Amino acid sequence: MANIEYSEQEQIRRDSLAKLREIGIEPYPAALYPVNASAKEIAEGYDPEKGNFADVCIAGRLMSRRIMGAASFAELQDESGRIQIYVKRDEICPGEDKTMYNTVWKKLMDIGDVVGVKGYAFITQTGQLSIHVKELTLLSKSLRVLPIVKEVDGVVHDAFTDPELRYRQRYVDLIVNPQVKDTFIKRAKIISTMREYFNEAGCLEVETPILQSIPGGATARPFITHHNALDIPLYLRIANELYLKRLIVGGFNGVYEFAKDFRNEGMDKTHNPEFTCMEIYVAYKDYIWMMEFVEKMLAKISLAVNGDTKVKIGENEVDFGGTYRRLPILDAIKEYAGVDVSGMNEDELRQTCKDLHVEITPSMGKGKLIDAIFGEYAEKNLIQPTFIIDYPVEMSPLTKRHRSNPALTERFELFVCGKELANAYSELNDPIDQLERFEEQARLKSKGDDEAMFIDYDFVRALEYGMPPTSGLGMGIDRLTMFMTGQTAIQDVLFFPQMRPESKPTAKADHPGIAMPQDSNAK
Repeated sequence: MANIEYSEQEQIRRDSLAKLREIGIEPYPAALYPVNASAKEIAEGYDPEKGNFADVCIAGRLMSRRIMGAASFAELQDESGRIQIYVKRDEICPGEDKTMYNTVWKKLMDIGDVVGVKGYAFITQTGQLSIHVKELTLLSKSLRVLPIVKEVDGVVHDAFTDPELRYRQRYVDLIVNPQVKDTFIKRAKIISTMREYFNEAGCLEVETPILQSIPGGATARPFITHHNALDIPLYLRIANELYLKRLIVGGFNGVYEFAKDFRNEGMDKTHNPEFTCMEIYVAYKDYIWMMEFVEKMLAKISLAVNGDTKVKIGENEVDFGGTYRRLPILDAIKEYAGVDVSGMNEDELRQTCKDLHVEITPSMGKGKLIDAIFGEYAEKNLIQPTFIIDYPVEMSPLTKRHRSNPALTERFELFVCGKELANAYSELNDPIDQLERFEEQARLKSKGDDEAMFIDYDFVRALEYGMPPTSGLGMGIDRLTMFMTGQTAIQDVLFFPQMRPESKPTAKADHPGIAMPQDSNAK
């Protein structure tokens, strides 16, 4: 092994590990441990009069200990919560040999160790629900010192709150901040509720390729890799749209996918280069139908996750129930920027951006110029769920032209608290129009727009076989989870958000800024 300099406490724990093995105790046993109860089940179900939970087997992590000679109290934390355990020397060591208590329990076991206990539930003289331990087993020795959160005179000490550490060491965050689990439990509930809603609507969950020869379905900068056997470049998908629409061509009336997508772009509180997007496509529907479908879905999710359609997001109370406002994008720009951009050509839009002090680049076409004005002036005002509808053709290369105005498209984006949550179309199914729009994207790419779409000739070929009228929707699961759980940073709804590589760690610097106990057996 490499020559690693351990902190004093880490070295003590490694010495304890060696001593455990010397006395014949395996600190990482491979045997099955027959857990039959959880801390929450015992807390909610124990009845002293019934004397239930008389044969409990529970496992978890030691979070505190108080050793008082021949008896001890400790706190055990499992997935469901914490429960007190009572360890008595003569109970776990009924014979003459008291090694398990005097040496193993008192000297060689530490806060953070994973242990299993067998015994029975009871109420202490102070009224505390506890487990009277009859048998104690070390299941995994912890070699790192946990940051132990303490509160003294109302002041919290050693809290594990630094975002850099929490996101990088999520495993520690989950141990010492168990409330963090609630967000991820709700995330799972959001996905399961959506899946149930789609299945009930008759849609089929499918899977499409992550490695793609053409990164289609969105305007974004892709990650690129190389396939050695085929000697071709491949891209991590930026969206799964074009493959799902191929399945609609193939005869499925409704398909959806929870997809990991990847975009080689910046990171901030609302963007991560790897993210989860749900896309759904339903034949013989349009964007108006999809708006109603989304309204009902979000109300259902909010009720399932929070028990109410109203959710507190930052300083705002957002109501996901009822019918949402529907506002054309050009009207939104007129309302919030005070400018009518309808009918403007590219040069006029560029001058308008200059007049409005909107930052732009030479590679931007009409679509991105309009989007820049909208983003600067309108988005921040859209707090309650709002459908921004009827985007110009230049902004929507995969969208059907509007039935009453061919300069617009049948598209909506759903905004909540100033952020886009969903994007949906009446899907473009005219192969000739689609090819022309792809060619316009190619023109933008030649001007330097590295987010413009590639031409996907196979997708055009699929459309030439005929795709029925279809409505499609893409929704970011990470952002939806932020809204439904009241989080303000995407990193708080991802177990392992993307981080810059940390400099080579040293054992003593793994928890910078966190005060560690000076004695691993201090209680």
